[in-house]
Amino acid sequence: MARMKFLCDAERCIECNGCVTACKNENEVPWGVNRRRVVTINDGVVGAEKSISVACMHCSDAPCMAVCPVDCFYKTDDGVVLHDKDLCIGCGYCFYACPFGAPQFPQAGAFGLRGKMDKCTFCAGGPEPDQSETEFRKYGRNRLSEGKLPACAEMCSTKALLGGDGDVIANIYRERVLRRGKGSEVWGWGTAYGPSPRPGAQPPSAPPQGGKS
Repeated sequence: MARMKFLCDAERCIECNGCVTACKNENEVPWGVNRRRVVTINDGVVGAEKSISVACMHCSDAPCMAVCPVDCFYKTDDGVVLHDKDLCIGCGYCFYACPFGAPQFPQAGAFGLRGKMDKCTFCAGGPEPDQSETEFRKYGRNRLSEGKLPACAEMCSTKALLGGDGDVIANIYRERVLRRGKGSEVWGWGTAYGPSPRPGAQPPSAPPQGGKS
């Protein structure tokens, strides 16, 4: 079973915000809510400026799930962290627990006045039936059920943002690091999933033709 993950290659990101636009357009995200955003570190510092695309990383041990008082979060078989808006009470605990600032709220205010939390779904929809009108209205498009990857990763012009099977994207990144000789640290990977993929490690061998992985 694939374990879905995001990886942003800061050596390739050009801060075009194509991923942000793709997410908003694909999921018809409400005004004021940003499921994905591009953050620039060391802005204006020559040789040190880096940009990264940030959203929910669908952590292996998600802190938002641990602090939610109504257990509205759940994890799919693919490792995607989703939530049930019908259970959400808008307390904001998940926002304070998330190291990536992924949870978004449509309104400002105190406990219970923020509205239902919204976040990146890895384009996997929600608890409603796949590709139903209700699912789209609450959570956006369910591309995974269509056999597609998240719109943000597919629309990235430089392929800085990768999304999909964690083993596959880790191998892609290893090859990039070995080829260019730098950029071995992956922003956010260790926080979300554990140790970063080692650039010197050999990718796992492919299963025999017709065999199982």
